[in-house]
Amino acid sequence: MDLPANTLRYWETEFSVLAPAKNRGNNRVYSKKDIEIAEKIKFLLHEERFTIEGAVKVMKKLKSIPLETYKRTRNLILDKNFLADFEKLCEVLKKINDEDDSRPS
Repeated sequence: MDLPANTLRYWETEFSVLAPAKNRGNNRVYSKKDIEIAEKIKFLLHEERFTIEGAVKVMKKLKSIPLETYKRTRNLILDKNFLADFEKLCEVLKKINDEDDSRPS
């Protein structure tokens, strides 16, 4: 993961789920779990465009869900919403078409 150290330190202050251990030299030691959490945070902030506050709320729900699972679920939700919106649009267009057909020429 390509993030500056100061970004990770800032995220530690904002996201309680990101808390790497420290070694004897007081250096942060990121576990595999910490790296996965940081990747989720990066995805929420950079890809999903959440604010810090929004990402904190989502992370509370996501902390045990793998990032790839979240991405697939998110895509399904977007697809479902798109389908519902598309169906509404089709209904509106049909009504407009029906009104045009009922008008005398």
